[in-house]
Amino acid sequence: MSALAVTGLAVAGSPDVPDTAQATDAVHLADAATDHTCRTDGSAPGSERRSPEGHDGELTPEQAADHQAQLEEALGTDRGRQIAPPQSVPVVVHVVSAEDGEGDVGRERVEQQIQVLNDAYRGVYASGEEATDTGFGFELTEVTRHSDDAWFHEFSSNRDTIRAELHQGGPETLNIYTADLGSGVLGFSTFPQDVESSPEQDGVVVSYDTLPGGSRENFDLGHTTTHEVGHWLGLFHTFQNGCESPGDYVDDTPYEREAANGCPVGRDTCTGRPGEDPVNNFMNYTDDACMTHFTPGQAERMVQHWAGFREPRV
Repeated sequence: MSALAVTGLAVAGSPDVPDTAQATDAVHLADAATDHTCRTDGSAPGSERRSPEGHDGELTPEQAADHQAQLEEALGTDRGRQIAPPQSVPVVVHVVSAEDGEGDVGRERVEQQIQVLNDAYRGVYASGEEATDTGFGFELTEVTRHSDDAWFHEFSSNRDTIRAELHQGGPETLNIYTADLGSGVLGFSTFPQDVESSPEQDGVVVSYDTLPGGSRENFDLGHTTTHEVGHWLGLFHTFQNGCESPGDYVDDTPYEREAANGCPVGRDTCTGRPGEDPVNNFMNYTDDACMTHFTPGQAERMVQHWAGFREPRV
């Protein structure tokens, strides 16, 4: 399937973004890793929610603005320079299972997950103008296995210890952890802005049953990982800031008042803004089968974060 390839991106701030570098009331998040969490919160029957952990559901406008300010500072003189995404992102998958074997995800499903990532970031699931090749590719370099009941069933309670012990590589290495996160949680991820202060916590955690072929109804195609890796590369949810400027800091994703569930058609929660809600975007909360694409603007923003925080320094 053809896709719109993003091979060279100009690093520049969004024209709809305020001068966040001058903000005096921004909440600084550099003291601890900030995890985006996917959970069920009961807002809709059977719905799975993707929410930033530790922020009462979502990042506040001030927290999002602080992330933007950190990005602009990190880019520095690189702003405006033509940059390209990495040829390949190395991936280490840490499979955490119970002592009776529950959650011991096989190599084949791990490889299928990496293929889902590559297809999603190359625009394979969309067609026409929506088929954006972000330029990011992912290469599985290692699978580690760890059998521990406490780690598997209570990952969130032990996550700092687990990640500190298992994490491999530098900011450019994607560490993915699979475990049992409970009935209401799909996964969580750190931001690129957290790497310097908490390098050992950097990575993505997903419920083992969300990998391709898993048992999580409506979320068994692997797009929980697609979504969380989007956060790992700096993207906000499409509904960040609701209908208020600057939204998710991406010009080509329509404004959206609140998260979408299931796969609604013709949804428009910001009637005063152009475009219907981006329900098919990977950074929404819709079912896996409904998710199809990133936008060119999101691709550019991910490359900006890679250049600012993850690109290996020579």
